[in-house]
Amino acid sequence: MNPTLVALAAAGALTASATFAGEPEKPESQFGRLDHVFLIIMENQTNTDILGNPSAPFINAYTHLANQGTNYFAVGHPSAPNYLEITGGSNFGVPNDYWPNWVHGGCVDNSPGSTGCHNAVTPIALAGLDNPVVATATNANDCNGQITLTGPPVANNCALHDYPAASFTPKSIADQLVEKHKTWKTYQESLPTVRPGVAGINYSDGMWSNLSPIAVFGPGPIQKLYAVKHDPFVYFQNIEVGAEQDLSLEQVKDFDGPDGLWADLQRDKDMPNFAFIVPNQCHDMHGFVSGGPPICSTSTTAETDFAINQGDAEVQKLVEGIKASSAWGRGRNAIVVVWDENDYANAANRVVLLVETNYAPNGRKSSRPYDHYSLLRTLEAGFGLKCLNHACDKTSRVMNELFGG
Repeated sequence: MNPTLVALAAAGALTASATFAGEPEKPESQFGRLDHVFLIIMENQTNTDILGNPSAPFINAYTHLANQGTNYFAVGHPSAPNYLEITGGSNFGVPNDYWPNWVHGGCVDNSPGSTGCHNAVTPIALAGLDNPVVATATNANDCNGQITLTGPPVANNCALHDYPAASFTPKSIADQLVEKHKTWKTYQESLPTVRPGVAGINYSDGMWSNLSPIAVFGPGPIQKLYAVKHDPFVYFQNIEVGAEQDLSLEQVKDFDGPDGLWADLQRDKDMPNFAFIVPNQCHDMHGFVSGGPPICSTSTTAETDFAINQGDAEVQKLVEGIKASSAWGRGRNAIVVVWDENDYANAANRVVLLVETNYAPNGRKSSRPYDHYSLLRTLEAGFGLKCLNHACDKTSRVMNELFGG
């Protein structure tokens, strides 16, 4: 192993406090500008659950073709804060997988006996303080959500660094891209086909949603294939209100349909600069979808391996579909595959990160320590944007070697 990388990894593992610049800075890259980024988000697996697992043959083969960050960490737990941290550099004070309190109708769930709206969070609109996250958690509150501790806590079982509460700017990379006259979409698999579309939707089985008439639910709620906790952009008030079409729920689409992911890949001109791609909870390795009878269960080792195999097939479908598109061949582009967090085990919160570019040699491995804030900073560098929130921290570094620098 390169001695320089080992030294950097050791130095980066030390606890570091957040340090924001006085004025937002524009991160610089050594790999140049990016035209398209296809960011695929998977769920709830430690890197050791995937690497070497025969249930994930495509991903394991892809680790040799793509560039791999072997020392890449989630920021905390559970899902919603991590998704916000990837796209906005902060958890914005969202403490758990709580649903939004939608601007134009509040939080509604027509499922009998549901308590999902009890902790609905106010849409992000004003500056404030985010929730702290620690490198080594000793209780659930330390890591901004849930974690299972079955003994002395493992180092970095929550975050790569200590992140004390810090002031945040209530913006995401979507705001930044639109300001630079660039485009974005989030493609969320299994959005409801039955109206009203995306507004007010906290979960969906691909047809019905939490807003559907109570008669559809029968004795219990429908399967939560789409989950709002995996759709960070809708937590922002300006996206919900939609005063600008480019910053609205119009940019939230399914995989299927006339303006969905597969259709956009076939029409090069419709592919946004930034595509945030989220499979449903049976295809992203999350498994055990709540609501109704259990599906894609992960109650046994065999079921977990099957869920991983389903996710592996989904990653293959997405990567091969992107690379077959005309958008992939035009300009300087990157595919990023990353997991949001591990499975709450008392293990380092280290996850798989893979990057493939169409403009530089691939197949590199880097042991430099990175996390979701580094990923955001790298995307901002590639798109020529200023850094946001914890992406401005001195510990958040551009991942040059993984993007061809």
